Parts: sequence; structure tokens; C-alpha cells
Amino acid sequence: MKWKIRVGIIQDGLVKANMEKLTFYALSAPEKLDRIGAYLSERLSRDVARHRYGYVCIAMEALDQLLMACHCQSINLFVESFLKMVRKLLEADKPNLQILGTNSFVKFANIEEDTPSYHRSYDFFVSRFSEMCHSSYEDPDIRTKIRMAGIKGLQGVVRKTVNDELQANIWDPQHMDKIVPSLLFNLQQGEGTDSRSPSPLQSSEKEKESPAELTERCFRELLGRAAYGNIKNAVKPVLMHLDNHSLWEGKVFAVRCFKIIMYSIQSQHSHLVIQQLLGHLDANSKNAATVRAGIVEVLSEAAVIAASGSVGPTVLEVFNTLLRQLRLSIDYELTGSYDSCINIGSKIIKEHEERQFQEAVIKTIGSFANTLPTYQRSEVMLFIMGKIPLPEVHPALGSAKSGFEGSRMIQMMLLKSLLQVVTTGFQTTNMLTALPSSFLDPLLSITLMEDAEIRLLVLEILVSLIDRHDNRTKFPTINIISDISVLKLKVDKCSRQDNLFMKKHSQQLYRHIFLACKEENSQWPHFEALYALLAVISMELANEEVVVDLIRLALALQELALMNDEGLPVFNRCAVHALSAAYLNLISQLTTVPAFCQHIHEVIEMRQKEVPYLLPEDVFIEKHSVPKTLEKLEGEVLFLQSKISEVLGGSGYNADRLATPYIPQLTEEDRLSKRKSIGETISLQVEVESRNSPEKEERTPAEEITFETLKKAIVDSVGMEEQERERRRQVVEKFQKAPFEEIAAHCGARATLLQSKLNQIFEITIRPPPSPSGTITAGYGQTQSRSVPVYEMKFPDLCVY
Repeated sequence: MKWKIRVGIIQDGLVKANMEKLTFYALSAPEKLDRIGAYLSERLSRDVARHRYGYVCIAMEALDQLLMACHCQSINLFVESFLKMVRKLLEADKPNLQILGTNSFVKFANIEEDTPSYHRSYDFFVSRFSEMCHSSYEDPDIRTKIRMAGIKGLQGVVRKTVNDELQANIWDPQHMDKIVPSLLFNLQQGEGTDSRSPSPLQSSEKEKESPAELTERCFRELLGRAAYGNIKNAVKPVLMHLDNHSLWEGKVFAVRCFKIIMYSIQSQHSHLVIQQLLGHLDANSKNAATVRAGIVEVLSEAAVIAASGSVGPTVLEVFNTLLRQLRLSIDYELTGSYDSCINIGSKIIKEHEERQFQEAVIKTIGSFANTLPTYQRSEVMLFIMGKIPLPEVHPALGSAKSGFEGSRMIQMMLLKSLLQVVTTGFQTTNMLTALPSSFLDPLLSITLMEDAEIRLLVLEILVSLIDRHDNRTKFPTINIISDISVLKLKVDKCSRQDNLFMKKHSQQLYRHIFLACKEENSQWPHFEALYALLAVISMELANEEVVVDLIRLALALQELALMNDEGLPVFNRCAVHALSAAYLNLISQLTTVPAFCQHIHEVIEMRQKEVPYLLPEDVFIEKHSVPKTLEKLEGEVLFLQSKISEVLGGSGYNADRLATPYIPQLTEEDRLSKRKSIGETISLQVEVESRNSPEKEERTPAEEITFETLKKAIVDSVGMEEQERERRRQVVEKFQKAPFEEIAAHCGARATLLQSKLNQIFEITIRPPPSPSGTITAGYGQTQSRSVPVYEMKFPDLCVY
């Protein structure tokens, strides 16, 4: 055959003219390609066995040129011979032959075939190229070349198979579990190195790169080709590799990997990666805190990269997972074990590592919230608030493992999470939607709890929510500012929605501010937060009515510190005086009423001379000048309500309202908020029921209140309290220990008694409707109707018009 003669010349080296003739012949008779390929394959196998590597290179070059030139339907049979020769080279133990075979395969991978192959398999190439990626050859330069060849080979396999539906699915776990770890291994090996080893067979500047750089480019290409259903199979090997090599603790490499993933995949698939990370966090819930912290750190970085709304349809599930991990971490910290009971083989819990994990979770919650639109963030705030154990909602605070201290820590962590949500770029124009009653009511109830640290967090949350123009940063401390214009405050006109919000919730805010000042364990930061809260309300939500109420509140705080009915320490009394002075100085300048400003300025000057410990500059410092006892204050060192009412009334403010002292309305919430035991809750409920029961009404008839009655009540108050306490204990014990039949009979008797009373009331009140006819007595004792004219009837006044 002519083609055999032409091929024979390759023994003396590949001649360009002869190669062109062979190519022309193959194109003219494509049915001969398979025989040409078989012949070349046989020659190459024999040359490899005889170590005649020069002939091997010539044969591969001829095959490469034929492959690149011949694009026809008959190329499939030729490709089989070609792949057989490539496989033979990859199986050789000579690095140069492995690199030669890889380069030929890469050229083949870049060819777009006209017809797909049904029976071609690339399993060997995936395995062999992955093995080359892990080469441990002694010579570092040759090792680098082999690894780079393996990376290029994997890249070629992906390119050849990813878009061919008739090929074996490259996204199957059996392939991904080899490809992805091989890429990550080289990516990790290249960290901190600047080695740039040029390939001997590629002279272009583009190829002069390190294995890590080539790996990253290949990894990005792989992820960029992943469809929706393939993301999971591509990411799972990454998670397993990081687990197997303990790479979560360092965080740096794990974060780098997922940054590559998040930037490479299609943006609409980002939420799938996040969901896989969340599932992996759950799977490692009993692993070391450093591992969990690494996963959470990756989650945080992924959330920042992801586009807005990328968390997907299960937004609340994301936060539910993070909050669940937070609660588990608190249990681990307090119990010292990952299991319910401490075993000999249990892992040692390190408290500082659990704290670091908790802080990482809180940071991640803020990162996720920052990617959400305003309406979804409001839902997340409500969701977190619903998880906070409150005394009136969850009286038995704490889990079975951690107890009351666990609940306190849960409250702390969830409030920190909530603060992170509202401080990461949360902006709203409508306070009614941002702070609905379902959120504001439980939040304000926490301000009445005894724990000072928890109260401070709530105050910071309120300030962050109300402050929409970033004015909070301009009030870092409490001080007397002579001219607030230097602060460059942003004050907008109060909108209609803000007016509605204040009309609905203002009294709640005032009352909780007032009650917060009565707490004995309030410290310097609490008063700073209260001052900031009063300031942002004045600048964000203040109309004329709100300004009046805030001034009344400030004066009421001064009265609270003066009267000291609550027995506050001297420092707290001075702090309340200083808070009132600082705020009145601020609000007077905001109202721009000269006479008002003058009065406030005069009182502050007088305090500076006589009682400087009533001003913030002398109270809120490390070495304050608060006296041991506080003498009775009067005269010019106090802000006078009458004077303020006079000057503001002359400027158009409601003088009558200003003249009315502010008195907070104490509600049932104030008592409930400081309850800690379920026993007290049941006692209170039973007490209310028993007081409202008909039996109680019968036993305690109304009695006249006289001086003797009041005197007896005062003398016997202690004994009565003990009797009442004992009675309530008996009632609670009865409902806890009595048989069900006895309780049912007791309730049935009460229901029967109630029904009899209702029947009596119905008999008295229900009458037949009036008629215009009277009644006359007829014979035999019977009554007979007598007609009465309408004009003689007596109608009630309300019926006449």
C-alpha cells in the first residue's frame, strides 16, 4: 500500500513533505484512517518496549498531525488507536513519555468531534492523571512537570466529557472523588511558594506558571461548567478533603477554596453551596470547636461573596441551623462534654475555643443578614426574638444540661446575634414595619430583667434600630455640649409613619427608659446607652408632642433621683441627675427656644460651681467625684418644671401637658419580667383565677373601710401575707397532686354554680317585649287585654326624637 511506504519514512525522522502527503492521502481516503492508526499504534508499542524513544516521539507527532487534520465521521476508529497509544505512554515509567502522552491527549481534548462516541471510556485517564497530580518523584523539577501534566490531563478530560451527554458522566462521585482532591492537593502545595517551572514541551509565556496557578485555573473551569444538579457532587469532595487533612482549623486554605468556588459557579447556584456547608456544620456538631469555627468562618465569607438573596428559599432554616449550633456550643461549654453524660472517652471541651466558635457564629449571622433585603431581615429579627427564652414565655429557663446559667448565656448570645443583624447596614424608612409589636414588646420586656449585661444589649439594639442617619456615632459619651452644631447632626422631618409609630409605642419606650434608670446594678455604659436612645428618638421620631413628653420624662428622672423612693445608691442617683442634665441640654438646643436654652445653661453653670457631681463630666469618669451621701438638693441647681413650662408654653408648645408631671404606668409586664420559676407563674395564675371565682365572691362580702380597718390591716399585714402564701401553696399542691376525678368534680361544681347564677340573672333581666295594651281583670280571675291609645303610652326619653 502507498500509505505504508509513506509511513515508512518516519524511521529516518518526520519529513514535512512526506507528512503532508500522508495527511492528503488520509483525507482522500478516510476509510483508511483506522488501518493507519492501527499500524502506528503497533509501531509505537514495539518502540516503547525496545526503548527507542526517538521513534516514539516521531510516531506521536505523526498521530497528532493526522488527528488535527482529519475531522470526518470515520475518525472514531482512528481515535481508538490514538487513545490506546496515549494510554501506553501514560503507563510507562519514564516521565518524558508520560508528559508526551499527556500533551497529545490535551490536543485531542480540544478537538470538537462531529459525531459522539457511544463506547469510549475515560476512566483510565481520570485515574492516571489524578495519580500524576500526586507524583512524588525524587527530582523536584521533574516532579513539578509530572504534576502539571496531570493537571492538564484532568482539564482535558473535563473539556472532552462535560458537554457530551453520550459519555460517562464526569460529575459522578466516582470521578469527582479523584479529580477534586487531586486539584486541591496541588492548590495546597503551592501555598506560599513562587516556583514557576516552564514546561519543556510548551514554550509560550502563558504556560510558564506554577502547578498551584494552573490548578486554580483548572478548578475554576471545572466549577464554571457545573450545572445545578452537579454542584453537590463537585463541592462534597472539597468538604471531605478538608476533613481528612484537618484543614478547617487553619481556616485560611478552607476560606480560599470556597472563595474560588463562590466566584466560579453561576451566581444562581450560590445557595446550594451554602446549604451544603450548613449540612456539613450539622454533621460536625460534636467535633472540636476549632473545626466548627472553621466551617462557620467559611460560611461567613461565602455569604459576603454571594449575591443578595442567594441564601435561597430556606432563609429561616439557615438562621435556625446557626442558632441551633450556638445553643449546642453553650451546652458543651457548661457541661464540659459533647454527650449527655461524661464518659472516660469523651473529648475535652476547651472553654475559650467554644467562646471563639460562638463569636464566629454571631459574625456569620450578621454576614448572612447583610445579604438579605429589608423585609427578609425583619423576618429574621422576629425569628431570633422568638428563640430568646423570656421569663413570661419560658419560665423554666435553660435546657436539661445547662440550667439557668445556660439560659442566661443563650439570651446573651441571641441578643448579640440580633445586635449583629441590626448593625450590619440595616436601614428602614418605616418604623412600624421594622419594629412591629410582636418584636418590640418582648424586646422591651427584656429591659426590665435583673441582668445588667442583657439590659445593655437590648438598649444597644434599640438605638441601632431607631438610628437611621448614623447619629449614634456622634454621641460616644455623655457630656454637656455647648453647641451641638459642631456635631453636624442629621435631623429630618418626622414622617407620617414615624408619627403613627410614636403614637402607638411612645409610652412603652418612655416607661422602659424610666424603669431602666431605677435599676440598682446599672453602670456607666447603661446610662450612655440611655442617653443615646433619648438622643436618637429626639432626632428620628420627634414631633412637637414627642418633644414635650421627652422633656417631661427628663424632669421625671430628676424627680426620681431627688425622692429616691427606690433606695438607689448614690452613684446611680448622681448618674440619673447627670443623664437628665445632658439630655435637657441637647433637647433645648434642638428645640431652638432661646429662653429654654438659657434656663438649662444657667442650671448647668450653677451645678458646675456648687454640685459638679451632678454633671456627666464628673460622674462618668474612672475616678469620679461622687460623694458618699447625697444631701437634699434644691434651688438653682435643679431644672424647674414650672419655668420650662412657662418658656415653652410661650413658644407654642402645649403648656398644660408640660405642667403635668410624667408618671409611668406600671403594668403586669413589669412583675412578670423578673419572674424566674414556673412555680411562681402557676401561683400567680391560680391566684388570679381564685380571686375571680364565684366562690371567692361569696366568701368575701363587701365591707366598709374605716380607720380601724386600715389600722388592723397594717398591724396584721405580715400574718396575712403568710396566710395568703400558705393558701396559694395549698391550691398549687392540690392541682399538682390531686386525682383527676377530684379536680374534674371541683371544676364541674364551679360550672354548675356559675350556670345557676346566670339563670337567676336571666330570670331578673329577661322580660317579654312591651305592648301598647294594658291588662284588666276579667271574671273567674282571668286577665283580659285592654287597648291603650298610643298617645297615652309612656316612652323613654331616648326613644323620642
